[in-house]
Amino acid sequence: MSQKPLSSSSSSPNLRRLVAFRGVVIAVQLLAVLVAVYGLDIPLPLFPLLTVIAAFAMLNVLTIARLKMAAAVTDGELFGHLLLDVTALSALLYLTGGSSNPFVSLFLLSLTMTAVALPAVYTWAMAVITAVCYSALMFFYLPLPHSHGSDFNLHVLGMWFKFVLSAGLVAWFVVRMGNTVRERDRALAEAREKALRDEQLVALGTLAAGAAHELGTPLATMAVLTKELAREHALQPEAADRLRILRDQVDRCKGILTTMAASAGQVRAEAGRGLALDVYLQDMLDHWRAMRPGVVVAQEWTGSQPPPRIVAEQTLTQAILNMLNNAADASPELVEVQGEWDASELRLVICDRGPGLTPAIQAQAGKALFTTKEPGQGLGMGLFLAHATIGRFGGSVQLFNREGGGACTRLVLPLANLVIA
Repeated sequence: MSQKPLSSSSSSPNLRRLVAFRGVVIAVQLLAVLVAVYGLDIPLPLFPLLTVIAAFAMLNVLTIARLKMAAAVTDGELFGHLLLDVTALSALLYLTGGSSNPFVSLFLLSLTMTAVALPAVYTWAMAVITAVCYSALMFFYLPLPHSHGSDFNLHVLGMWFKFVLSAGLVAWFVVRMGNTVRERDRALAEAREKALRDEQLVALGTLAAGAAHELGTPLATMAVLTKELAREHALQPEAADRLRILRDQVDRCKGILTTMAASAGQVRAEAGRGLALDVYLQDMLDHWRAMRPGVVVAQEWTGSQPPPRIVAEQTLTQAILNMLNNAADASPELVEVQGEWDASELRLVICDRGPGLTPAIQAQAGKALFTTKEPGQGLGMGLFLAHATIGRFGGSVQLFNREGGGACTRLVLPLANLVIA
């Protein structure tokens, strides 16, 4: 299976790693030359060697300056830097024995880095270039001076040192490259999940708009009929009372559709209304209590004083109401609500005493449309929409089982996008 190449967005961190890699290589090259000349008394061409190492170091300085620029590093630019490394290594090997130098296999480092960081076309190009350089060094080089019996021992020592250096650098560089690949894959997975969620939200929005349009006509017809029936049964108090209740329910449904239409596209506020955070939470809970009068609620608010003022955002309110409804459906005998805040964040925990959550439900909750209720009792949209809405504000929703039975929903919501300055 061919490896999927990194995009250009990964070339910048890879070039930064190459800079660190070069720093180690330059230090080792300089140390090796000085030890060979002054420690082992090997008469090497010191001035040309130091000139090549100095030029290599200057290249690294210029690369550091390049990384400070805003422009992204492309795959082609990273490949160009790797070619410059091969050129510098070829020059050093030319001055120190060519292909007989035990460090000649360092060409494999550049090939390895290319294979990990760049697409296949660059890898094959680097393979050809390093093979040509190696072959040329078999015929064109400055021979190392011989010191009779010690040549073989020095060659073995050089091979050992080359292996240790190569193993360390390959391990360091490849591990870092692997981390970049994993980070990119994780980001792509999150992007795919977000795109799928957005597609589902668009589908739900389209269906909701169509339902609102379709429901408008029958509700209007029902309103007209209830008025006519009320006039016909005006002298029958019991029938009139029932018709009044029916008319109120129809008016409520029409009001909900009107609110849906008015709230579409409004991100900042519900009618531009701003409230203190504790007042917003209390008003929302009182409204929900009126909707679910049979539910026992225990509440607790704690936080910094004075509470921050936020916009009463309609979609956020609906998301929290959905979570309250889920808790009430699980255990109408008791729902516990705890709210805690500071200047930058709201933490809201809603707990019930229902049957709790299975591992499968915890894994899927908020990621797809599903419901654990009986057919006809739920559509599976409440928690999904709550997750999507809270995520839109930069928050998170977590579900977990509580001690003693039941489940809790923890909402963490940054207030930066809601606070009124």
